[in-house]
Order: sequence, then C-alpha cells, then structure tokens
Amino acid sequence: MAATEHQRRSGPALELDGAAVRLGGRTVWSDVSMRVGPGEFVALLGANGSGKSTLLKVALGTLALSAGRASVLGRAPGEASRSIGYLPQRRAFDAGTRLRGRDIVRLGLDGDRWGLPVRAPWGRGAARGRAAAQRVEAAIAMVGADGYAERSIGECSGGEQQRLLIAQALVGRPELFLLDEPLDSLDLPNQAAVAALVAELCRSTGVAVLLVAHDVNPLLPYLDRVVYLARGRAVEGPVEQVITSETLTALYGLPVEVLKASDGRLVVVGQPEPPAHHHDRHDHSHAHVG
Repeated sequence: MAATEHQRRSGPALELDGAAVRLGGRTVWSDVSMRVGPGEFVALLGANGSGKSTLLKVALGTLALSAGRASVLGRAPGEASRSIGYLPQRRAFDAGTRLRGRDIVRLGLDGDRWGLPVRAPWGRGAARGRAAAQRVEAAIAMVGADGYAERSIGECSGGEQQRLLIAQALVGRPELFLLDEPLDSLDLPNQAAVAALVAELCRSTGVAVLLVAHDVNPLLPYLDRVVYLARGRAVEGPVEQVITSETLTALYGLPVEVLKASDGRLVVVGQPEPPAHHHDRHDHSHAHVG
C-alpha cells in the first residue's frame, strides 16, 4: 500500500460545505463546512450528542443532508464506499469467539461472502486467493499484529483487538479512513499506542483520516487539524487555534476556559454540555478536551 497510490488525488478526501442534518424534526447541526485533505489526520471532537457519529454517517452515505453539499473522494456520499475504510464504535468480542485475528482481518476483503473464498476450477481463482492472503498478511504486519494474528480474537487484549480491527479496515486499501471513537474503553498506554499507529499509517500510506474522539490529548502530537462540534455548529482549524478559551467560548456562547496542565494535557473548564467522557474513565468535574 504505497503512499503514491493515495497521493495522486489532488482534491479533498472529504468536504462539507454549508451542510446541515435534521433528524426527527430537530436540527443536529447546520452550516458545517470542513475538509479532510489527502494524507491529513483530522480529529472530530465534541460532547456526547453533538453529532459526531452523524457526520460519519453522512460521509458513509447512510444519512442524507437536509441542506448544503457533501463530497467524498470527489463523488457523492455513498458512491465511493469501496474506497473508504470504516472502524465503527468499539464492540467487545466474547472470550469464546473462535475466529482468529487473521480471519477478522480477512473479513475486510470478503466479509460480504462471510469470509469464504470463492472456489474456481482454474488457476485464476487460486491466484486471487494468494493475492488476498498477501494483502491480509501485509495489513497484519502494518499494524504490528504478527505475534497474535493466529490467536482467537476473544483471547486478544483490547489493544490487540483494536489493532486487528484497524487492519480489517485497511486491508481494502482505502483512500479515506473513518474511525468512530477507536480509543474508547482503552487504557491510557493503549490509547497512545493506537493514536501513534493511526498517525504512522496516515503518513506512510497517504490515507486521509477522520477520527472521532472524546479526548484530544492522546492525539495531540499527531494531528493536522481538528473539527469541534457544539450547539449545532462547528469550528475547524489547527489545534492551537480551535482548542482555546476564546474559540470555544464563541462556539458555545458561554464562558469556557481551556487550561494546559503541567504535562501538556488540555483541560476544558466550564463546558456547558455533559462532559465528553465516560464516567468510568474520568471521575472528576473537568472534562478533557473532546
């Protein structure tokens, strides 16, 4: 999966212009304009219920805009789905799940056939099978999962499972990679490791990345830009311009203060919506940015 495969595209991988979504008679967000360029790593931030996953559904073509325009890889949403890698919100595998990690990755190529290779009476089918196996091996190596790909997925740790699921989304060699809260439920070391992995994949393959997150801190060293959703609106730009007291105060319409801790982590104080984190991970009143 060479970077040049993806870098040929000159236009944005994802672009919204004056976009709006209404669900059940309620406007989720409106007048949203943003873009993700080729090879860019962009985080999509906001409190619970701000419409982050809704935006991913628009990009995937499963939810139509009520106003504005959306373009995905130069086409209408839904028309370029085979060129999109998608990692949905984390799902837990039962400890008794018998599928190997390698099988989970293979589903990214032929999951529509339940992972069963097509049998062909001539050599061409065998060649296709070998090519598919090579792509699976390459994806596994790319995420550093060689050491546990033969284990059943239920026996893998949370971080190992997430790496294998990332490989599953990448095995189809996408031009755009959408990840919905991939760091959720991971401990801090695994959050940092997965963030670094996604950044390295972005740089080495040229794939454009839009990653939904509650907490921007594990992503800070790697991001090109952020999109922050709040109160039905969005602001986009570099982290140092968006995650500021002035910008978030203007976005929320109420006083919001952004503090930088001694370890460099950003903390939002006074955020007027429910904290954008899970209480089992953060048991305090100030939410980390996200």
